[in-house]
Amino acid sequence: MDEQKQIILIATPVMTQERYAQLTGLTEGQVRGQIEKGHLAFIKIGRVRMVNIAALSQQALDQEDWQ
Repeated sequence: MDEQKQIILIATPVMTQERYAQLTGLTEGQVRGQIEKGHLAFIKIGRVRMVNIAALSQQALDQEDWQ
């Protein structure tokens, strides 16, 4: 079976935890907790942990039947 990869373009591949909290309606503490427990993808840039929107988008595509 041929497997096709979905290509998605996102304007911002990462965002701050604060901005992610604002957009999702979660508190900043909830976002930090999800990152610490490994439930939310992140990338560390210097000392700052940024939410990895690109990885989250890919996980969503992998979990759903988009065809």
